[in-house]
Order: sequence, then structure tokens, then C-alpha cells
Amino acid sequence: MKVHIIAVGRLRGGPEADLISDYLTRFDRTGRAMSLGPAQVVEVDDRKGGGMAAEAELLRRAVPKGALLVVMDERGRVETSPRFAKRLAGWRDDGRSDLALVIGGADGIDPSLRAEADFALSFGAMVWPHMLVRVMLAEQLYRAASILSGAPYHRD
Repeated sequence: MKVHIIAVGRLRGGPEADLISDYLTRFDRTGRAMSLGPAQVVEVDDRKGGGMAAEAELLRRAVPKGALLVVMDERGRVETSPRFAKRLAGWRDDGRSDLALVIGGADGIDPSLRAEADFALSFGAMVWPHMLVRVMLAEQLYRAASILSGAPYHRD
């Protein structure tokens, strides 16, 4: 199952970009044997300043046809890492070939796009900067692959 992290905004070089690259490389390496990955980051940029609705349209266009759509949203479900790993494996086992994990801009996800999502995932009630959400999501993907492979990275 290919994984697409689709996010509003451009991430320039720096520590966040380095962490994302590292975790996604680890995810690809660990997940390959389990039909998870590769993972890629797709960035969209609302240069015209159309707000959440315009961002939602750009995000929709970036989602591969037929992909399972997951939005990162503070109102979404909070899960443990093992539960997220199990959910990821379930989506894969259901025959999904693409997973789109969508991260909105500074104002979040447009309600219309949120309503279209197959699932909403949250990293808690706090609001996180969208650049850090990318890092946290990349790390959780790697952690999920590690859990599913039985590697010792995650400790209960």
C-alpha cells in the first residue's frame, strides 16, 4: 500500500525535513516486506490565498484516485501506536493500494473535505504546527511498520 502524506505548504530544508526524510526512509525499508510503502510527501500551495476551501480543492486533486482518505484533525480519533499499526495493516489487508494522509494548513481542514474522509486521526486535543504534524506522522508510520514487523523500536 503506497502512502501519500499530502500537506498544505512547502517545507524547506532544516531539522523537520531531515526528520521526515529519515523516518520515511526507515518506514520504506521496514514496511517493504509487509507491502507497506513506499511513502512520499506531496505538498500543495495555495498561492492565491483562497483559504480553507481553496486548500481543500488542491488537496483533493493531490489524492490518488481510489485512495483511502485520512485527514489529520484535532476532532479525529486519538489512537495508541499499536492500534494505529493494526488499523494500517487492516487498510492494507482490505486491498487498499493507496493511503492518503492529509494535513491542512494553518486553519486546518475544510469541513467539506473532512466530511469526505474515510477516517479522521488526531494527535490529541492540542493543536500542533502542521510542519511538526508531518514529522510526527512520519515517525508513527515507521513505528507502525516496526510494530507489525516485530522489531524492538516500540516498547509497550
